[in-house]
Amino acid sequence: MIDVLNLALPFFGLIFLGMACGRFARIPDSGLAWMDFFVIWVALPSLFYRVLSQTPAGELGQVWFIVATTLATFVAFLITFGIALVLRRGRLAEATLIGLAGSFGNVGYMGPGLAVSALGTEAAAPVALVFCFDTLLVFSLAPFLMALARGGGAGAFATLLLVLRRIALHPFIVASVLGVASAALEFRPPVALDRLLQFLQNAAAPCALFALGVTVAMRPVDRLSAEMPIAIAVKLLVHPIVALALLSLLGPFGETWVATAVLLAALPTALSIFVLARQYDTWVAEASSLIMVGIVVSVVTVTAVLWLIKTQRLPMNLWG
Repeated sequence: MIDVLNLALPFFGLIFLGMACGRFARIPDSGLAWMDFFVIWVALPSLFYRVLSQTPAGELGQVWFIVATTLATFVAFLITFGIALVLRRGRLAEATLIGLAGSFGNVGYMGPGLAVSALGTEAAAPVALVFCFDTLLVFSLAPFLMALARGGGAGAFATLLLVLRRIALHPFIVASVLGVASAALEFRPPVALDRLLQFLQNAAAPCALFALGVTVAMRPVDRLSAEMPIAIAVKLLVHPIVALALLSLLGPFGETWVATAVLLAALPTALSIFVLARQYDTWVAEASSLIMVGIVVSVVTVTAVLWLIKTQRLPMNLWG
């Protein structure tokens, strides 16, 4: 258990350190902009590219793994969305954000560093695949359902173009596609460039987690809603169980791939949900509060999942 705590607590420690700095340091919110830019546009794309480019191309064609993990995220969304739609009396925009909060985990900021540290570099390929296809799902659902909720607007074709553009130009997606292409072509960058990418890769996790903590701390927890514990419970407990069940049904997969998928499914709600809430001016204060509370609760749940993985108590197949 000490080994598991030594693995998990530094990651949460960086988040809470960021929270403390964001709470007590009198630095304007705008001061975080360059850190966010570095993490999203430079450091994490370097991590995804470098790891994927060094992964055998055959490992990246796991179609049934992609189906299982993406379907698990969609099932978690449907559960939370359905409950929220009832509790919010049919308000589609709010139910959409609550559904996304119960299904889209922090696979961008927390996922790569935590999974690779816990499971080794073999976890990088499943991390990238989960991130890519979860992002495709979320950034397809959000604008589509929000367009339905608001009615009228730009029309179906314009909405579709917007969705495709956001997906195609997302830096994580671009870096992942380039990494897969490099792996398929067995391309290796020059030594100097590879070392630069390695420096950036090593900076990705600490910078991302610190920035996450600062950003969350600067959003006050001032509005709690009935849907919050439901979304947190689905995200931290139901989602990993559904992921394991679908992986068992559609597998078999390697132990590292199963463990990585379950660990990523157990991560707390992504900060992207707050960004979407601000973009659509819906459920903003509640989204901020949910993310902060979810991170605190996930200290226990994610540590428990890591313990199951490290002690080999996590079943690789629920049905056999």
